[in-house]
Amino acid sequence: MAVSTASYYRSAPILNQVLLGIGVLLLLAFLGWLQGELDLRQDRTVAQIESLAQLPKGEYLKPALLGYHHLGADLLWLRLLQVIGQRRISAAEFEWMYHALDVITTLDPHYAYAYYVGGSVLVDQGDRPDLSNMLLEKGAAANPQVWYIPFLLGYNYYFLLGDPANGAEYIMKAAILPDRPDYLPGLATRMAAEAGSPDTAVAFLEARLLEAQDPQTRESLAERMKEVIIERDIRILESAVGAYLTQRGAIPATFKDLVVAGVLPTLPEEPFGGDYRLDTKTGSVSSSTHSKRLRTFFKRRKPPSYRFPKVEPSYSFPRTWE
Repeated sequence: MAVSTASYYRSAPILNQVLLGIGVLLLLAFLGWLQGELDLRQDRTVAQIESLAQLPKGEYLKPALLGYHHLGADLLWLRLLQVIGQRRISAAEFEWMYHALDVITTLDPHYAYAYYVGGSVLVDQGDRPDLSNMLLEKGAAANPQVWYIPFLLGYNYYFLLGDPANGAEYIMKAAILPDRPDYLPGLATRMAAEAGSPDTAVAFLEARLLEAQDPQTRESLAERMKEVIIERDIRILESAVGAYLTQRGAIPATFKDLVVAGVLPTLPEEPFGGDYRLDTKTGSVSSSTHSKRLRTFFKRRKPPSYRFPKVEPSYSFPRTWE
């Protein structure tokens, strides 16, 4: 009996090691299968992107579809949405996306939703207002009664290209079109009168946020709104510091002195959770989370410098379909 028990205890570690080895092999096999599936999906997505990037121009493809160009536009639109949903697009890949959108809207120039989604994604995720404006200008020409196309053009010019006057002009065009939201005429009037004002910019961003449905776009707009609020608050605080200096002959030691002196009713809260800081030597105000001011809302003596690539009429994409 003693021998049997000893034999059992000697074989137990061996059995455990065998089971452990089998478990490791199964795990490695599963990881290998999973990696193969991921590689296959990645290859499939790359192939889908390549097929969209290599599409012939819409002017050539449309006659080849023998009257079924609307169906072709629908199929390409679904393929584009499928690719976008599968992977995050890098900055360098937004050119093929624009090309696909250009083909789709050539096959069906009245595909207004494609202009809206494409124009939004190209700026909100791709930082390419140049491509967005090319698509939206095309959409505005083909769909002169669709209000949200000039609305997005106004957004691009106002916020991204540093041209609030031109942005306000596009919003005015959108405000007189049918089916536009009730708030738009008032916003357009305000923008025309106060182009470049932070208060107007906040109102504009609130309007855009009402129309946006994509979570990433909404997050981007909310972030932008907070940045504009910082600029608005800094202007309010600096104006109050100036009033205090005129009244007392000195720069206040703290922001609380502004409230005590009655030149400011309450102190604004920094929207990113930081705080506003006062330079007691110069009277300038800054944010602890955003050291640079939003120059979009400052008057310029020269045309604004583009943060994004300009697109000339001769612009072309380095693809085989050219």
